[in-house]
Amino acid sequence: MANFNLNDYETVEERLRRFWADPANEDARLVTINRTTPQDRAVGTWVVEARLYLTQEDQARDLPKTTGWAFEVDGNGMANKFSALENGETSALGRCLGNYIYSGNKRVTRDEMEKVARGVAPKLPTRDWLKEADELGKDIDKLRLLYSEAKTANASNEVLERIKELAALAGA
Repeated sequence: MANFNLNDYETVEERLRRFWADPANEDARLVTINRTTPQDRAVGTWVVEARLYLTQEDQARDLPKTTGWAFEVDGNGMANKFSALENGETSALGRCLGNYIYSGNKRVTRDEMEKVARGVAPKLPTRDWLKEADELGKDIDKLRLLYSEAKTANASNEVLERIKELAALAGA
């Protein structure tokens, strides 16, 4: 059982309402950017950056006042079965506002703490490295990239050796 009170945390929606209600933000803009790479998608993740610009000039010069980043995993939790990217965007906005002056009494949002309360920790899906290697056929460059990704992900020596063998055969 979690030993924190969800009511102590503000939702992203509450932060956004306070932000837009503040007359100081009349010229402000919040921009979200999908930073997901093909490698992220290969493991079912989405990565989103949110940027807060206080003025049009700041945005034109790419001088954000603050940023916020988030990632979500496809299918991890009920909402992420269909809306992982959207949830990542919402989380990034909440973090961005919290990194500025809209954190309420806690920097973390209620949305994030609800995941903790439910015990929904992001779990990256495992990749079937050997299946991917077999599907690449004789494309040595892609096999080399796959080997590098597998090594970075701490794949077993057995998997790494097999990918090496396939790359050697492709180069022959």
